[in-house]
Amino acid sequence: MTKMIMNGCNGRMGRVITGLVEKDADIEIVAGVDRRNDVDNSYPVFDSLDKCDIAADVIVDFSLPTGTDALLEYAVEKGIPVVLCTTGLSDAQLKAVDEASKKIAILRSANMSVGVSALLNVLAEISPKLAAAGFDIEIVEKHHNQKKDAPSGTAIALADAINGSMDNAYSYVYDRSTRSEARPEKEIGISAVRGGTIPGDHDVIFAGEDEVITFSHRAYSRAIFAKGAISAAKYLSGKGAGKYNMQDVLA
Repeated sequence: MTKMIMNGCNGRMGRVITGLVEKDADIEIVAGVDRRNDVDNSYPVFDSLDKCDIAADVIVDFSLPTGTDALLEYAVEKGIPVVLCTTGLSDAQLKAVDEASKKIAILRSANMSVGVSALLNVLAEISPKLAAAGFDIEIVEKHHNQKKDAPSGTAIALADAINGSMDNAYSYVYDRSTRSEARPEKEIGISAVRGGTIPGDHDVIFAGEDEVITFSHRAYSRAIFAKGAISAAKYLSGKGAGKYNMQDVLA
């Protein structure tokens, strides 16, 4: 059985993961970490990782970027693999993830769903063909009104999959309000919508002459991300140092 520490256990995703793990005989949450203490958990909860002295096989992180540095330090010190689901990391933090992955296994994904992982593969294959045919590329993402980072990590991952398939020749633009010019050919526009309780919607739009092709992913429940994180935790337990992603889990 995989023993897991849930970092951010009392947040929205942490509570969903806790509920699913309780029904899974192959994995157990042995400890949680969260500054909130108003949730009745079936496992001990610490207000910081450095106070957690319970052995585990893997850490699943759904918290905030402000805690990522301490998380990486703790994981490296204890030699525990990390499923890193927190988005909005700075460039310095991404470099820290790269350094930590030389010592421990880290699975980093902006989106843990099976559908998004499949979409990334599809976009990498089809984007060069559509771009060569003159299609412009735009991404529109929608999330709930409590999401703090924008654009979403998933939107960036989608853009990176497209751009990476074309030698990273495209630049990203997040705001056109200060420009008065025609749309450059090699750019990917990324727009963010925040409102209500939307779990996560992403549209990748290929706009050509007299036709539009749209690839869409709709999340109707946070459970899809939780299930992916649990699968990733099981997969990463016992793995050697290195960087992993959801494509590895699904392979």
